[in-house]
Amino acid sequence: QVQLVESGGGLVQAGGSLRLSCAASGRTFSSNYPMGWFRQAPGKEREFVSALSGIGLSLPFYASSVKGRFTISRDNAKNTVYLQMNSLKPEDTAVYYCAAKIGGSWSNLPSEYTFWGQGTQVTVSS
Repeated sequence: QVQLVESGGGLVQAGGSLRLSCAASGRTFSSNYPMGWFRQAPGKEREFVSALSGIGLSLPFYASSVKGRFTISRDNAKNTVYLQMNSLKPEDTAVYYCAAKIGGSWSNLPSEYTFWGQGTQVTVSS
């Protein structure tokens, strides 16, 4: 089993920054797992934000809505994945979730991720 715990959410003004963290633990967790960040706003479906490919490559991928503003990274020594969010906009307001995918490469589909964190709220005021 894998446990994921997000932190770092909060309330920020438009144009501000936040850094989300996702700490992974569990006997079966592998640093080779692709890791993803997703978000869900009230009344909307969960959507892809960013992901890191697995298999030791850690190549980053971004949704077009956040590209150039968000940066995903991982620290394998700490089993932690980060999402640095800059130039935040009110439309970035959502609950942000990290997720781990077992095997294969990254995906932008929530259904392909096996383990999920509990989520952390990000609110951007205008």
